[in-house]
Amino acid sequence: MDRWVEIEFDCIPLRSIGRLEIPLDASPKYQQHCVRVKEAMAKHGTLNSFFLYNGRCTYHLVNKADEGTLEFKFGGTILTDSQDQHAHDTDLTVELSKETCSWLSEPIVRWFAETVKRSVAVEFDRYISAGDLRKTMDRIEKIQAASDNADGFIGMYL
Repeated sequence: MDRWVEIEFDCIPLRSIGRLEIPLDASPKYQQHCVRVKEAMAKHGTLNSFFLYNGRCTYHLVNKADEGTLEFKFGGTILTDSQDQHAHDTDLTVELSKETCSWLSEPIVRWFAETVKRSVAVEFDRYISAGDLRKTMDRIEKIQAASDNADGFIGMYL
């Protein structure tokens, strides 16, 4: 444990999505993911909007590995300023997924769920500063270019 808060997520810049069709042979889990992405696009648009999924936020409340840990799952949209340099709003679904706190109560869970949103916004700014957003956008542009050059086909299961 080298951080007070551990945060992990996958990110899709919504402006990078060119097609909205859900593959007919997609797994139910992937279909649900596609629906959530489409809902995020309909609600927030694609400009300065990023879809976060497979999110996990863990708080360590005491200095003991098997006690005092709260783990939340999250997903949804984060909105940035016009230059994509700072998060300015979050629209995340947050759910307690694991805990080792015998003193935990419902008001504390609600407070931490709100704190997850603030923590994710701070971590997203760190993600941008580290250049991970630029790397993601460059990778998506390369895949799109390869697809365009191959008349929309770049291989199975990509």
